[in-house]
Amino acid sequence: MTSERPLAPELQVQRWFNTPTPITLAGLRGKIVVLHAFQMLCPGCVAHSIPQAKKLHEIARGGGVQVLGIHTVFEHHEAMTPVSLEAFLHEYRIAFPVAVDAPGEGRPIPKTMADYGMRGTPTTIVIDPAGRIARHSFGAEDDLAFGLFLGDLAAARSGALPAAEAGICKIDEGCA
Repeated sequence: MTSERPLAPELQVQRWFNTPTPITLAGLRGKIVVLHAFQMLCPGCVAHSIPQAKKLHEIARGGGVQVLGIHTVFEHHEAMTPVSLEAFLHEYRIAFPVAVDAPGEGRPIPKTMADYGMRGTPTTIVIDPAGRIARHSFGAEDDLAFGLFLGDLAAARSGALPAAEAGICKIDEGCA
């Protein structure tokens, strides 16, 4: 059930790229938010999850899904500067909004990464229109499975499916 999902913590960021004003999760209520946590030196991020996030952003632009990137630096801090990230975003033609996770106080794990209990990158977090965490995954997401999940969540949002049934597959009844 939707109310049993944990409320998504607000993002703690140093700065934003690809948006004229800072973004808050509270300001995105009513939309499905796909939070894509990455590092620019993460092979899995560069090979799979960043292209997936870019494609989702292109498909969902102007609709009920908002793609956000968050650059979560937990290693190689000296190489992961905002200047390097800006060049990376330009070279990889990343147009969706990207935040720089605020550094952890006295520890290498940044604040948003810690708040969400991320284990590394890539991490994908889906936040439902009520601001609750609907999915939290570490590693590459299968495109079809992820698309089906988002479709079910969108259908639940529109009332086509009860929220409790969205994304559920039953042995005898198939997937809702």
